[in-house]
Amino acid sequence: MSATPVEESERRSGPLLQHLARLMRLRSETVLAPLGLRPRHLVALTVLRDADGISQQGLAGTLQLDGTNVVGLLNDLEADGLVERRRSPRDRRRHVVSLTDAGANRLREAECALAEAEDEVLGALAPDERDLLYDLLRRASQGQPSTCTEAATDLPDAC
Repeated sequence: MSATPVEESERRSGPLLQHLARLMRLRSETVLAPLGLRPRHLVALTVLRDADGISQQGLAGTLQLDGTNVVGLLNDLEADGLVERRRSPRDRRRHVVSLTDAGANRLREAECALAEAEDEVLGALAPDERDLLYDLLRRASQGQPSTCTEAATDLPDAC
């Protein structure tokens, strides 16, 4: 079945991106649940792996969460043995958070499950198209937003 042609004036990426994000979020939540993880857990575990230990305050800043919320998040992960908090040897008032071996293993399992979920959601795209989509999304996410008038100098009625 071929896609229905879309009028140029109706070609907006926002609704499509929102729909795809919703599909990815729903599939992600479904595959993470059996692992006892939620998306926010996955983000924290990924940050901890990449940081190879970080202060609790540093983690809060990286995740852009209030300190109280980070404590709750870490309590969940610590109860499952996925992270550990220790007093900083340099400053005993601070805690350093690290990923445990069990946490690293769970993160690998989650990443494999998420890869399968992504394969399901993006199954209509060939591998080279997925690569292109990833590159375009990455570039768009790193770019500076332009105003509508800057983007449509030749199309005064476009906005």
